[in-house]
Amino acid sequence: MERIDPRARSDIYGLRINRAPYAWRVRSVPYVTIMLGSLLPVLLIADLMPLFPSLGFLLLLGWRMVRPGLLPLWAGAPLGAFDDLVSGQPFGSAILLWSLAMIVIELIETRFPWRGFWQDWFTAGVIAVSYWFAALLVSGASVTPEMFIVALPQALLSVMLYPIIARMVAGLDRFRLARARKID
Repeated sequence: MERIDPRARSDIYGLRINRAPYAWRVRSVPYVTIMLGSLLPVLLIADLMPLFPSLGFLLLLGWRMVRPGLLPLWAGAPLGAFDDLVSGQPFGSAILLWSLAMIVIELIETRFPWRGFWQDWFTAGVIAVSYWFAALLVSGASVTPEMFIVALPQALLSVMLYPIIARMVAGLDRFRLARARKID
């Protein structure tokens, strides 16, 4: 009969017992990813009209839908201020619109505590298209039918990107909550 060394067995299970995630990672990952999402469209393409939707806003929606209690209700204001500074929108537009989106999501979650993926996708799509239209109006440009048609693919892309964003946020959440390893 083969005997198992008790020290080897304790090393196997010792890596999983009494380990907690890093506190800095638990607190910072959602905010850093949303801020990087706000920076990404600005760094990739410089054009008269952005082709990508606001990835920072989509990540905010993703974090709020995938992890409902993680971001406080007031988080839309400072994150929107950062987005206003890097996107070129009039200062205060994303602050207002992101805060309103957080309030609307909170009201929907209060009214419908049971949720599914399809309801989240529908809610995120309606909020993303509403944000797109409100940002178009607030931008100061004259909204003509031609401009509306040219910018419409951006709104459709924001609706279609939600499942990918939600999956990415779930992976980032697993990274955020990963346990620290024991270093001997």
